[in-house]
Amino acid sequence: MSDSEATVAPVDRGGSLRPLSLRAHPLVFGVVLFLASELMFFAGLFAAYFDLRSQTAIWPPANVHLNVIESGIGTLLLGYSSAAMLLFTRALTRNNVRVARLWLSTSVVAGTAFLAIAMHGWSNNTFGVASHAYGSAFYTMTGFHALHVTVGIVLLCALFFGLRSPALSANHRAGAEAISYYWHFVFIVWVAIWGTIYLIR
Repeated sequence: MSDSEATVAPVDRGGSLRPLSLRAHPLVFGVVLFLASELMFFAGLFAAYFDLRSQTAIWPPANVHLNVIESGIGTLLLGYSSAAMLLFTRALTRNNVRVARLWLSTSVVAGTAFLAIAMHGWSNNTFGVASHAYGSAFYTMTGFHALHVTVGIVLLCALFFGLRSPALSANHRAGAEAISYYWHFVFIVWVAIWGTIYLIR
C-alpha cells in the first residue's frame, strides 16, 4: 500500500463489488493533527503581531532595517527545498531510491542554506528581542520558525539514512510521507511570515 491503507473491497449478496474504503495511515493522520495544532500556534503569533502593529504609531521602529533581498533569496531556497521534497516522494513511489536520495539531499542542503541566511540576517540586525515590541514580535516569529526548520532538517537527515527501512520504503512509506508534510508546512508558514514582516510590515 502507498500513501493510505485500503481495505479489501467487500462483495455484496449480488456478487458486485462495493467501493473501497480508504483511510489514512495512523502516523500520517497523527502528523496532520500535529500540524493543525502548530498552525493554531503560529496563528496566535500572527494575531499578536498585528495587534501590536495596530497599537503602535511607528511600525516598524526607525532603527529597523530589514534586508528584503537576502530574505527573499532565503525564501526561494526554502521553496526549492520544498519542491525537491515533492520530487523525492515521486521517486520513492517509483522505488527509485538513488534518485530519491539525490532529491532528499538537495532538500537538506537548500534548507540548511535558508537557516544560514536567517542567522546571518539576525547577526546584522540593529535591534534585539528586548529592544521594543517589534523586536519581540520579530524574533519570536522568526525564531520559532527557525526552530521548526532545524527540527525538519534533523528529520530529513534521519530520513536520508533510514530510507531503506520498512517504515520508509516505497510500499510502506508513511514515515517519509509524514516528514514531507511537515517540511511543506514549514515552507508555507515561512511564506506567510516573510510576507507579513518583510513586505506588509
